[in-house]
Amino acid sequence: MRGRPKQQTTLFSLRTPGDRVSAGHPLRRVKDMADAALAALSPTFDAMYSGTGRPSIPP
Repeated sequence: MRGRPKQQTTLFSLRTPGDRVSAGHPLRRVKDMADAALAALSPTFDAMYSGTGRPSIPP
């Protein structure tokens, strides 16, 4: 999904997923690389999506 990252911090737990992964865990580096790759692709995604969103399909 595109748009602002709106994170649901709590559903059934008072800890965020970031709290559960230690600071030195390799997943943190993987997330940083994925975030950087997606940020670099963002202009391409912007060109693919309409500025007004997808029109509604009548019933």
